[in-house]
Amino acid sequence: MTANVAGYLLQLLAGRWLGVGGYSEFASLLAVQLLCAVPALALQNVVARELVRGAGVAALRGLQWRCAAIVAVAAVVLVPVVTVLLNVGVAAAAAALGAAPALVLLSGEQGILQGGRRFRALAVVLGAAGIARVVPALAVLALGGGAAGALWAAAFGIAVAAAFARFVAGSPLSRVRSAEAGIVAGSRSTGAEIVAGSRVRSAGAEIGAVAGVLPVLRAAQAQAALMALSSADLIVARIVLDEVDASRYALGAIAAKIAFWLPQAVGVVLYPRMAQPSHSSRAVKEALAVLSGIGILAVAVAALAAPIAPILAGQDYAPIQGLLWLFALHGAVLAVLQGALLSAIAADRTALAAATWLGLAVEVTAMVTLAHSVPALITTAVCVASATTLLVAAVVLHTADRGQRPRS
Repeated sequence: MTANVAGYLLQLLAGRWLGVGGYSEFASLLAVQLLCAVPALALQNVVARELVRGAGVAALRGLQWRCAAIVAVAAVVLVPVVTVLLNVGVAAAAAALGAAPALVLLSGEQGILQGGRRFRALAVVLGAAGIARVVPALAVLALGGGAAGALWAAAFGIAVAAAFARFVAGSPLSRVRSAEAGIVAGSRSTGAEIVAGSRVRSAGAEIGAVAGVLPVLRAAQAQAALMALSSADLIVARIVLDEVDASRYALGAIAAKIAFWLPQAVGVVLYPRMAQPSHSSRAVKEALAVLSGIGILAVAVAALAAPIAPILAGQDYAPIQGLLWLFALHGAVLAVLQGALLSAIAADRTALAAATWLGLAVEVTAMVTLAHSVPALITTAVCVASATTLLVAAVVLHTADRGQRPRS
């Protein structure tokens, strides 16, 4: 919640300080940065899953550095593409994309904490990362800096957060030694001690053959489908709407982001159980039920709080206050979809993401050809997201139940 509140504060204040004429560029580049976080989120999920299955921390850290290098090269290639597509400055596009390698390193360490079920330490890292990203950006905006300066400041904060996460997660050697000590202390026979110690020492060597870039790519395409579906409307809005309406849509989308990211902890905590076949079915059902309940609450709060939105963001945004509940519904539906896709990644069944990619294609096509107003855009987004979520959730629940049935 600390990280999310910090992120929403950044968008809210940026909307006020940059105005309806300049906020659209900043918001669209934040959406691009969210898409850049896809490899990072995928890496975190793979690292956590492999750690649950007995992987070695040292080998997983090697994997995260390889992924960071690949993402850095991709970011350099994409800078001119983003600049032309969104009609933004080169410096601003480079800043948004330049944060991607640091996000990968940060998420890799978060995956180590998550897979080890060190949720208190993970909470500290998540909160600190949110603050480290937002505070420098707000300082630049407060001093009159534009979107490019704020995004570069945010990238610097993310790099600092990655270094802090590495410190909190600790040394892989110390983790192995503590694991050996715990196993040996619980063993009474000399033979058991030798076997237990050798198993722990060989964990890193075994995972070297298991964890590679390919599992991360499989998870990444599932995460990419979700992030693209959650961000496509913001990018399309910049293309089909005028500058003022695009900025209004971007500010309304903050309600969607709140409803989407607010229950993120549900997936974080239940994910290690999803990765264990004996617990996955119950964990999936619990996750989807809790996410649905939180989503209903988020929509109700958005509807009740809508009248105060213009007071916080400015009267220029008054025309969208009646649509805030619809934006919140969009985010709530996507949060349920995220929970369903996380369970697919935990089981390494990422082919299910094809349904999300299909939903994305339908959404973008409908928006570009038919939806040329703020109400039309958000209505289209909600309808497509709802249909996609129902399909994916039904398949995930059926697969989980089938996996729990005893084999004859």
